[in-house]
Amino acid sequence: MKADYKEILQSKTVGIAGAGGLGSNCAIALARVGIGKLVICDFDTVTEGNLNRQYYFFDQIGYPKVVAIKANISKVNPYVTVEIHHLKLNADLIPSVFKECDVIVEAFDLAEMKKMICETVLSEMPEKFLISGMGLGGWGNNNLIKTHNYGKLFICGDLQTEVSEEYPPLAPRVGIVANMQANLVLQLLIKQEYGN
Repeated sequence: MKADYKEILQSKTVGIAGAGGLGSNCAIALARVGIGKLVICDFDTVTEGNLNRQYYFFDQIGYPKVVAIKANISKVNPYVTVEIHHLKLNADLIPSVFKECDVIVEAFDLAEMKKMICETVLSEMPEKFLISGMGLGGWGNNNLIKTHNYGKLFICGDLQTEVSEEYPPLAPRVGIVANMQANLVLQLLIKQEYGN
């Protein structure tokens, strides 16, 4: 008899590179559905400017994002194991930090960091699924936000509307893409077990 999805998810580990708008919201979504373990890495601290789209609270301003998101996850689902790394990832660290993860979620702000993790995971960890977010600035245009698949790499977003002064990162579109990433994590992990 096949295990149900809850049992499957409880046995899985997901890595999240970045704990900003995409990473914090994706982490909370995965905690709500009962993922077994999250490995979250970010070097930054919570600022007031983050609160328009990131899963933090006013009284957490100044805290390292990884410390704050771990605390928030524990309020949502205290049964999720959360391993945090308060550091800036580079190509040398990625394989060791995320080696036990079944899926890795890319949740960086900067294009060069996105490129770096994509290149590193695809070349050094080719067996891993990688889910990236690209094209989530501004507002509206829901129907342009899609999932694009390139082998083990998946990109959620519209691939066009990058964050800028004209198209700032705001909660609705950032949240849509973060939840698409979380939903795709579930699809990949459950498909591994069920085969469909």
